[in-house]
Amino acid sequence: MNCTRYLFHYYSTASPYHFNKGIRSLKHTSGITKVDEALQVFDEMLQRQPPPSIIQFNQLITVIVKMKHYSTALSLYKQIKLMGIPTDIYAINISINCHCRLNQVTYGFALLATVSKQGHPPVPATYNTLINGLVLADRVFEAVELFKKLLREKLCEPNPITFGTIINGLCKVGYTSKALELLRFMEAGSCKPCVAQYNTIIDSLCKDKMVDDALELFAKMTEKGVLADVITYNSLVQGLCNFGRETEAAKMLRDMEEGGVSLGVDTFNILVNSFCKQGSVKDAELAVQAMVRRGLHPNVITYSALIDGYCLRGELDEAEKVLDGMVEMDLVPDIITYSSLINGYCKKKRIHKAMNIFQEIQNKGLISNVITYNSMLQGLFQSRNPTTARELFKEMQAKGLTPTVFTYGILFHGMFQNSQCSDALALFRSLESNEMKKDAGLYTILIDGCSKCGKPNLAMDLFDELLLKGLKPDVRTYNVMIRVYCQEGLLGKGKELLRKMEENGCLRNSFTYNVIVQEWLKKNEYLEAEIFLEEMINRGFLPDSTTFSMVLRLIPDVGQDSRMRTIIQKLTSV
Repeated sequence: MNCTRYLFHYYSTASPYHFNKGIRSLKHTSGITKVDEALQVFDEMLQRQPPPSIIQFNQLITVIVKMKHYSTALSLYKQIKLMGIPTDIYAINISINCHCRLNQVTYGFALLATVSKQGHPPVPATYNTLINGLVLADRVFEAVELFKKLLREKLCEPNPITFGTIINGLCKVGYTSKALELLRFMEAGSCKPCVAQYNTIIDSLCKDKMVDDALELFAKMTEKGVLADVITYNSLVQGLCNFGRETEAAKMLRDMEEGGVSLGVDTFNILVNSFCKQGSVKDAELAVQAMVRRGLHPNVITYSALIDGYCLRGELDEAEKVLDGMVEMDLVPDIITYSSLINGYCKKKRIHKAMNIFQEIQNKGLISNVITYNSMLQGLFQSRNPTTARELFKEMQAKGLTPTVFTYGILFHGMFQNSQCSDALALFRSLESNEMKKDAGLYTILIDGCSKCGKPNLAMDLFDELLLKGLKPDVRTYNVMIRVYCQEGLLGKGKELLRKMEENGCLRNSFTYNVIVQEWLKKNEYLEAEIFLEEMINRGFLPDSTTFSMVLRLIPDVGQDSRMRTIIQKLTSV
């Protein structure tokens, strides 16, 4: 018996007294907005004689669960049990959900045994709750195994929610292709997918930078008669905007409206954010105006995007005006809003203003996140305040915030900039996380820092250590090390590393060629420099101003032929 049939059966067999009382209880609980109110109603219900049915208790406890007071809900069911009121399958499902939300999936499975003992027929809702609990606990593959067991042993018929939960879990851990396979399985079976399942995969494909695949799935979805909703279009518009495909995004918006799907605040926020990231803040402002004309109200996300856009352009006065307008509209700025402002002021080296905003965050009771601290750390190091920066880093750790690789990158780079080479290396050695010590990007910062601090031997040792750990250098690592070898007169090693670079599938870039040409010229290795300069131009790269100046100084007097003159002529004709 499924959930709907069970509920119909209950109400059709209940006495008129219980039926009417159930309706009154439902009306009463719908107005509850605070947990204290719900607990008061619960106490009143326990005092009634005869006591209300479990269905009415379920209605009340569901309100508490929606408020996310899961432990409270479980304690109320314990009291109900002590009162001798028999529970039903819905009470058990609600309890399972609470345990899962509290990351206690094991207790949820223990309650599954209770379902069988009490003679309740297994329903999809029970298994859906457990599968979702496993997904929430990042135990996706166990969720998949449970799903397979349902199919294999025919415990109950999976419904769209079951399939949707598994699809969501697979996308969550990056197995979008497997989620797509499951969608195809649904399409071929009796339980057809709805727009929600398609949306999950379309969104995941867009986030995986597979926008064309997402568009292809979207086309197949519409061919099958499944109507797209605002979530579908938002995912696709976001994906297209992320890759600079605004023309296609605009067409998608037109299709959206022609299909009867209204553009919502979230849709406009995607556009506003995209324009701001491109530096087109005026276009973003126009999008906000269009939004208002449609009767939509810009929210904190809208204004935060505008503020970030102005900060990225260095137009901090304009950003402050947006903040003032936001406050006038009774919108409360959040940590993202303030983080954008802090980042903007730090980039302009107006560190005192950034510190004032940072302090204002604390005074308003907002909790600074890692991004906020990263901006402040970078600003302090750039303004030559390394001591304050390191104190702030300690404060960040004391507040329980876990520094990211990016945080450590800021610290190491800032410490080297402020001639704190030994301190930077000591901090790196003190890292407890092995994952941090396996990051090639951090090694590159350390190698570059040691080199610029006049410690080339330490730089070379760190590069050897990186290779011994099996880490893969990227183009920046190779560029830094080639420069180190060349500056130390080890031209052979530099040339050998250049060869290994391409053997390892790491293509040379403009910086690689500029480094090697400049270093070869400094060492009077003109023939080698000419060869690399010519190769550089043939590959479509241009010398930077330093390389160009060095080459010009080597051209013989007017009228004399030289290979270098030919290269320059070729360059100026490009």
